[in-house]
Amino acid sequence: MAENIKPTQKILQQVCDTLLKKHNVLATGIGYKISAGQKSSNVSIICSVEKKLPEAQLSSKDLVPQQIDGVTTDVIETGRIRALNSHLQRHRPAPGGVSIGHWDITAGTLGCIVKKNGQRVILSNNHVLANSNAAQIGDAILQPGPYDGGKFPDDHIANLMEFIPLSLSGGIDLPGDSPICNSFASVLNFFAAATGSRTRLQTVRIQAEDNLVDAAIAGLLNDADVSDDILDIGAIAGMKQGLLGMSIQKSGRTTEYTTGTIDQVDVTVNVQYGAGQIARFTDQILAGPMSQGGDSGSAVLDNDKNLVGLLFAGSESTTIINRMENVFSALSLSL
Repeated sequence: MAENIKPTQKILQQVCDTLLKKHNVLATGIGYKISAGQKSSNVSIICSVEKKLPEAQLSSKDLVPQQIDGVTTDVIETGRIRALNSHLQRHRPAPGGVSIGHWDITAGTLGCIVKKNGQRVILSNNHVLANSNAAQIGDAILQPGPYDGGKFPDDHIANLMEFIPLSLSGGIDLPGDSPICNSFASVLNFFAAATGSRTRLQTVRIQAEDNLVDAAIAGLLNDADVSDDILDIGAIAGMKQGLLGMSIQKSGRTTEYTTGTIDQVDVTVNVQYGAGQIARFTDQILAGPMSQGGDSGSAVLDNDKNLVGLLFAGSESTTIINRMENVFSALSLSL
């Protein structure tokens, strides 16, 4: 087979630069032409493009000829071709989309770099940077996160600056009509009566307040240690409201670069945080399966690279996203 492609190799060497100058052509090579969805035995010059476009949308100079010096050509759509950087490794400067976390958690995702009072800070989730309310302001933030090998002090990149407390229900709170709770209260009331006390206990259901965001920021130890870009996406263009049906994209620690669509808005959802703790969130965005554990904290953008949300929860079939305007308002942030 090697002997059969030598003439084609010579022709490709002569026209490679010209083909790569054509709009949308990302790569050239030698392969088998695809006809009617099937690989043929016809050795051809293959041009890879990010997206196939109708001929009417291309100028004549950007059209790939059907043949070059008697050798057939083929055009295949590959999407954008990117360097496959690991989202789990240590990055300096660290872009959005890579592993990060409070020193006492596993790992989540560095969402993006934003500003607080003119200072560049790291944005992610409360449960990534503030250990679901358990952290103290000033705690060390590691990149990569501890689960991915991050250690103190070598990977200490920032300190927790501020977080929006999560309103949680469950845990030690028992329902007001719980038999265990009622029995416990009855026993204490019996002893109170025996000692002459008029104090009586009554079981009460504790209802947590609704949440809007799961968000926190961290102050940098060194401003040069982070990048304003998001891995696999690039620079943030601005911020827009997430709308029903909008195409979205994200870069995260676990599933890396994924895309989706906003399937629901005005979502109210109960999210589980650890052992029996539930947080109710309102005014959320719901998309399809574009995330897994460890992607929490990912910035979600539209196809024009405008921020629309902060990913924080999901299931095997859904992704739940805070509205970015709510995040910025809660933490008084700017781009």
